Amino acid sequence: MAGSLAWYLMESEAEIVADAEAGEPLIGDGVTAGIVRIGDTVRRPVRPFTAAVQAYLAHLHEAGFTGAPVPLGVDEQGREVLSYVPGDVPRLPLPPETAGDDVLIALAGLIRRLHEASAGWVPPPDAVWGRLPGAAPPPPGPDGEPELVSHRDYCPGNVVFRAGLPAALIDFDLAKPTTRIYDIVNAMWWWAPLRDPRDRAPAFADLDVPRRVAIFADAYGMTERLRHLFVPTAVFVARRYHQSARAAAEADPVFRRLWEQGARDELPRAEAWLEQAGPMIAARLEGGVV
Repeated sequence: MAGSLAWYLMESEAEIVADAEAGEPLIGDGVTAGIVRIGDTVRRPVRPFTAAVQAYLAHLHEAGFTGAPVPLGVDEQGREVLSYVPGDVPRLPLPPETAGDDVLIALAGLIRRLHEASAGWVPPPDAVWGRLPGAAPPPPGPDGEPELVSHRDYCPGNVVFRAGLPAALIDFDLAKPTTRIYDIVNAMWWWAPLRDPRDRAPAFADLDVPRRVAIFADAYGMTERLRHLFVPTAVFVARRYHQSARAAAEADPVFRRLWEQGARDELPRAEAWLEQAGPMIAARLEGGVV
């Protein structure tokens, strides 16, 4: 997925280019064309950040993290090859069972294991990382300097479920050096979710978001420092998503369609909602789940 924008791309609009002999076309992120499954592998176009992501995935595999694809190099057609990750990926509208507390708890555990496996890994000095079209380097945020490489895009289409719970992650296109709290905020952006009730899936519309953030925080084992940083980082990230979405819409026709389909209205509403709900989320994070 390409950050928060991919939420607005319906499955039927994905531009997939593959013929029958090349393998089974996969819907993928709706932004990257040409993703196919061949047996127990997935083939994807090679892009500038592919080498860095493959190095990161190789580290995760060596560190014992089993919730990500295993990089398998490049095939004879010049495509990136990854192991196929079995399971179910939720589609819009998200079904009610994905709104349960058990989903939040499992996702928190999965991300914590990812962070532990990522900690201490140093990317290659010439690493190139993915970003949205037209995106400028972000200004300094309240979360501070990057402390590890991580996924950074926990939209539902990137979370693989097994037995009804999150079990693995796919599509590491936006992986790059980041902070734990940014990664947590991104997960909560999708799964709390941190957005105006009008713009949530029906199953999520009336949920107690501050309580859900606290459930995730407890399951992850968020420190006092991370809890203190959560709300200012969330407000900063919402504003950044809005700015990045506008820039991407100006630079790329795919993202322009996503912007026009709803992002231009929903993202400013998310900013406003977070400004209003921030104190309640902070209070629940400090007081625990009740």
